[in-house]
Amino acid sequence: MTVTTSTPPVHELDSVVATLAGWQRCDRPAQLHPGDLGWFHRFGARRTARALRTWSRAGQVLAIGLLDGPDLLRLEIAPEALHDEELARQVARDATVPGRGVLPEGEAYVAAPPGALVGDLLARYGWEGGDRWTPLRRELDGPVPEPGVHVEVVGPEQVAERTAVQRSAFAGSTFTDERWHAMAAAAPYAAARCLLARDDRGEPVAAVTVWSAGAGRPGLIEPMGVHADHRGRGHGRAIVLAAARALQELGCSSVVVDTPSANTAAVATYQSAGLRRLPELQDLRRTA
Repeated sequence: MTVTTSTPPVHELDSVVATLAGWQRCDRPAQLHPGDLGWFHRFGARRTARALRTWSRAGQVLAIGLLDGPDLLRLEIAPEALHDEELARQVARDATVPGRGVLPEGEAYVAAPPGALVGDLLARYGWEGGDRWTPLRRELDGPVPEPGVHVEVVGPEQVAERTAVQRSAFAGSTFTDERWHAMAAAAPYAAARCLLARDDRGEPVAAVTVWSAGAGRPGLIEPMGVHADHRGRGHGRAIVLAAARALQELGCSSVVVDTPSANTAAVATYQSAGLRRLPELQDLRRTA
C-alpha cells in the first residue's frame, strides 16, 4: 500500500494527539510529544492543524510532523515503523523537495527520531548536521523533593502573571493571556498543568507548563522560565522540582525535556533538579 501525506483538518487534531501519545516510550527519547502540540495550540486550532503533517498507509498514521516554525519539521514515527523503508523514502522526499508542501526552499531543518531510517536517507540526500540538543530525564518512581517555594496551579485568576513571567523569561515571547486561554482550551491541556512559583514576598518568579501523555508514559516540560528580575536565586531548580511532582501526580513514568546544548545554564538548572543528561541529539540541516 502507498504511503500518503496529508495535513489533518481541525476536527482530527484530537485523534492526532491521541496517536502521538500512544507512541511515547520510556526507553528512547522522542522528538515530538503531545505536549509540543498542546503548547503550539496557543496559536489556535486552525494554525495548529496547518502546521501538522501526517504520513499514513492503509488508513494508519505512521509518522507525525510539526512545522515548529516555517523551516523546522519536528518528526515522530510509530515505534514499529522506525525502519519502514517505504515510509522513510516518502518522508525524506517530502522534506527535501520544497514543492511537496512540507518545507520551503532554502535552509531548513528536520528533527528526526534517533535511529530512524529517515535520518539516514536525509543524510544521503545531502542534509548535514544542524543544531545540537540535550535531552534530560528524571524517573518518577521515587520521591521528588519539595520545591522549597510556594507553587500554585495557574487558573484564570493567575493567567496575567503566568504570561508576564513567560515574556520576561524569553526575549521576543508573544505569549499573551489570549494565547494562554487558546492553549488551555485544547484537548492536550486536559492532561497538563501550568505552575507559578512565588517568592517570600508573593512575587511571581518562575513558571512552567507540564504535559502528560497518559499514565505510565513520559511527561514533558514545555516551557519553563524564570523571570528576568529573579534569576540566580534557585527559582529554576524549584519550579523544575514542582514540575516533576506535578507529573508524578498525573501518573507519568518520568519527566523529560529537550534544551539547546548551547544553553548551558538551562542544562545545569535541569540537572540541579535531578534530571539526568542523555546523549546529545542533532537536527539535520538542508543548506539550499
